[in-house]
Amino acid sequence: MPRIIDVVDHTNVMDDELVYREPQGGSGDFRMGSQVIVQESQVAIFVRQGQVLDALGPGSHTLTTGNLPILSGLIGLATSGRTPFTADLYFVNLKDLPQVPWGTNPPIVLETPGKGVGVVLLITHGVIDIGVEDPMRFMKQYAVGKPILRLGDIRDRIQSMLLGELAGLLSSSGAQSIMDANRLLGDLEGAALARLNEQFAQIGMRIKAFEAKPFTAKDVPTDELRNYVDIDTWERIKRLDVANAAAGNPGAGGSLAGAGVGLGVGQSLGAAMNPEQAALQQQQQMMMNQMMMQMMQNNQQGGAQAPQQAAAPAVPQTVEEIRAYLDQLDMKLASGELSESMYDKLSQKWEARLKDLGG
Repeated sequence: MPRIIDVVDHTNVMDDELVYREPQGGSGDFRMGSQVIVQESQVAIFVRQGQVLDALGPGSHTLTTGNLPILSGLIGLATSGRTPFTADLYFVNLKDLPQVPWGTNPPIVLETPGKGVGVVLLITHGVIDIGVEDPMRFMKQYAVGKPILRLGDIRDRIQSMLLGELAGLLSSSGAQSIMDANRLLGDLEGAALARLNEQFAQIGMRIKAFEAKPFTAKDVPTDELRNYVDIDTWERIKRLDVANAAAGNPGAGGSLAGAGVGLGVGQSLGAAMNPEQAALQQQQQMMMNQMMMQMMQNNQQGGAQAPQQAAAPAVPQTVEEIRAYLDQLDMKLASGELSESMYDKLSQKWEARLKDLGG
């Protein structure tokens, strides 16, 4: 014989509790005449065979076919009012759950055409006050069949919806910078909150208050941006990496050449992102190329002269070498590179040496 529930209520509501079933073990046996006591900020909802049926607001209710019209019609109690019936009874907490933390995990992707690499990952965190707005709809979405539903059970869903709506609002607002995004955040704490709630109403919830720290850009390795940009933007990012590497290593391939490569690639990237500066950058690149070519020519000339200098003997040994050396002394005297006294001293020395050799 079923144990009839004559009086039922639920008073020990936990801080993060959304829905509580009474009894916890499953369906209860009720009859018309049983009492259901509903606290302030609560709604009691009867469910049978998975169907969400009748709801009772705050107060003390004696069950009748009048306040359970759908349930009584379903089980045929319209004429035999004291026949026991089985149903699930849920108490839904309507109080706001305050200061619920949220954060951008994952970050929100914001396209920034013409700025930086063309995309930025926005991060922030804050708190919301959230609660159940439509208990019948909320029950159907999340609570039927569960003995208890707490905020932690649907936190990921709330976080996902919140970030999705934020991303949608940012996109539709035309925001193209972190400053633009932060202006929208400020509005979300005011007028735009209503638009955010349009989405949460679909699951029977509401956001009563929204607070957030200003957006900042997440500092990530370049490779982490690959999944957020198109192929053209990705190629520009990689060229920027090459430019930065070259500029940071001026010794590679010659100081001027290394700097030139870095500057050239960097200018190419800048021109792609800022077309209006393309002409100026092209001119700068041409100047750099000319400087590099001049440097290469100088190096080649210097390289060609080095072997000649290396081939000249430090001390003349043969008759031919001494004669050539004396000719050099004549040229240096004529050009003023050598004083007359020094010329006399050296020429006398090597003339004597030449005579010794029979020259």
